[in-house]
Amino acid sequence: MRKILIVGAGQSGLHLALGLLKNGYDVTVVSNRTPDDIRDGRVMSSQAMFGTTLGHERALGLDHWPHCPPIDGIRFAVAGPDGGQAIGWAARLREPARSVDQRVKMPAWLAEVEELGGRVEIRDVTPADLETYAATHDLVLVAAGKGKIASLFERDAARSPYDAPQRALALTYVTGLAPRPEHSAVCFNVIPGVGEYFVFPALTVTGPCEIMVFEGVPGGPMDCWGEVRTPAEHLATSRSILETFLPWEAARCDGIELTDAMGTLTGRFAPTVRRPVALLPTGAPVLGVADVVTLNDPITGQGAGNAARCAAAYLQAILEHGDRPFDQAWMERTFERFWEQARHVTDWTNALLAPPPPHVLEILGAAGSLPEVASRFVNGFDDPTDFAEWFMDPDSARRYLAEVSS
Repeated sequence: MRKILIVGAGQSGLHLALGLLKNGYDVTVVSNRTPDDIRDGRVMSSQAMFGTTLGHERALGLDHWPHCPPIDGIRFAVAGPDGGQAIGWAARLREPARSVDQRVKMPAWLAEVEELGGRVEIRDVTPADLETYAATHDLVLVAAGKGKIASLFERDAARSPYDAPQRALALTYVTGLAPRPEHSAVCFNVIPGVGEYFVFPALTVTGPCEIMVFEGVPGGPMDCWGEVRTPAEHLATSRSILETFLPWEAARCDGIELTDAMGTLTGRFAPTVRRPVALLPTGAPVLGVADVVTLNDPITGQGAGNAARCAAAYLQAILEHGDRPFDQAWMERTFERFWEQARHVTDWTNALLAPPPPHVLEILGAAGSLPEVASRFVNGFDDPTDFAEWFMDPDSARRYLAEVSS
């Protein structure tokens, strides 16, 4: 039986561990937090997942939260200079999306690892520990996206156009938000020159909720979280931003409260693609997973989905490889196969961090009167590879708009 060790107990690490266990592998997961630490800790992400990536979970029997509130579509708006909406429209997803708080999901998956015969070690892994693991396991994967371990993987400058954070980020988990009168949705709002705000239904430790995501342009009026010290101040700042820039969203917030004292998060990071293999001092290679090697800004809500895609791709590659050595060449091929999908997510996400070019404004404006355009844009969140065909290139975009308008 081949022995595989995974550092990190997040979406990708546990998804991959459970897939390997269900295929007869000897698996160890190393986490720096216990299930109780995770369950009782601070929220970690917004973790929206769309139909295709939810399908990766269902294929392994990992979808344990059918009562999670569905996200039926996406509602898109651009704030105008007069305080109203310069653009506003909505479209349905072909399959509902969902968001399950990682404080709910990860403890359950850690328990399942042990139920299936896997081992869970609780420790902070050092580079020296990786040497020991590499000597005693057929394959070591690093799925912990922060800290010294992730820094072993070299930044790929050719695939990383930004070397500094592009947004000041904040999450606010709330109850009491007035629902949309139509179908549920990710309400995605753009405030030109200021930032973005989106909000959507989710399931958290206290039950159903809504997750507010704030993306402020650095140095701008939404880059305002540095002096926030308490959960009450965080909630008040969230309200203030909406009242100032998005009155139609503020109108839904009369009854909101935080889900719990740990239901807030702030931070910032530079979107980064790293080289997939880190060579240890002994020459042993270890393979990076998901955010370790493809860390995208959350503006497109692709983080958890990208992690699931990576886990599914790596699982398939491991199963196909059989008893052959997991050498550096195999690791690099495995990542490049995943990158064929992931590059579209990265390119699209990075493009949305920049001021929109004219052809993108034409697309978003046309979607208000052309349901086909709105539907294609919205369902691109499930399949970002489609954006390369029509959204990313000005000539392709205009040809497409001409076709659907005729």
